[in-house]
Amino acid sequence: MTMNANESLKEKIKSDFTAAMKEGGIRLDTLRLLRAALHNREIEKRAKSGIAEITEEETLEIVMREVKKRREAAELYVQGGRAELAAQEKNELKVLEAYLPPQMSEEDIKRVVAEAIKKIGATDAQAFGKIMGEAMKTLKGKADSALVSRIIKEGLGV
Repeated sequence: MTMNANESLKEKIKSDFTAAMKEGGIRLDTLRLLRAALHNREIEKRAKSGIAEITEEETLEIVMREVKKRREAAELYVQGGRAELAAQEKNELKVLEAYLPPQMSEEDIKRVVAEAIKKIGATDAQAFGKIMGEAMKTLKGKADSALVSRIIKEGLGV
């Protein structure tokens, strides 16, 4: 699943989908859903601007959104006592996470958040949104936003 330096994320998803068609299973199903989400974004973009091609950043945003959906669904299934459905969501999550950039460690995230707090000069919870925006400029795709939110709240003493 390693990406060639010249290969875009969208091209990687397409080639992995083609390979998964020979195997079938959860990987194929997950990539089919991801490709549908990408296609829907292209249609939406074409309707608004007349340009159908989505950027690498937009592709990453869609992958991140799909990852978030799977995490939330798995959590809800666990809470509802539906272990088999939670397991399926977690398996789909593993497939999707392969398309995200390497995730930063909690210590690295804390450093980025501390820099954002310092840059904004924040001292209370009212600046939470500004800090989150500043931190996510650096962390986008490299850290779970729920974790970043928790670290910001800890940093502000909220």
